[in-house]
Amino acid sequence: QVQLVESGGGLVQAGGSLKLSCVLSGRTFSTYAMGWFRQAPGKEREFVAVISRSGTTTHYTDSVKGRFTISRDNARNTVSLQMDSLKPEDTGVYYCAADSRASQNSVAVAAGPYNYWGRGTQVTVSS
Repeated sequence: QVQLVESGGGLVQAGGSLKLSCVLSGRTFSTYAMGWFRQAPGKEREFVAVISRSGTTTHYTDSVKGRFTISRDNARNTVSLQMDSLKPEDTGVYYCAADSRASQNSVAVAAGPYNYWGRGTQVTVSS
């Protein structure tokens, strides 16, 4: 049974930083591509960032490029999302997701391929 647990959310002023972490348990972490998605109030869940199983491929949604950095530590079964220069429009619940079907260097930006999801962590950016 794969479990994903996110942490690191909170309230921050615009321009500030937060680091989200997600720990995967129950399976071998390195066999999963890992993604972050977010959902703002009244909006659909959207892709934020993804990192391949090998860690060599990353992809970001345009609105966070240059501000967010995704990374993974296979030894600690952890994927992180460093979020800098936060904006009010970054507010939402952030979800960690695992894709077991990705090849070593491929990534998916749609939610469909992800077969495991965490419960989410709230990020609120005040103006």
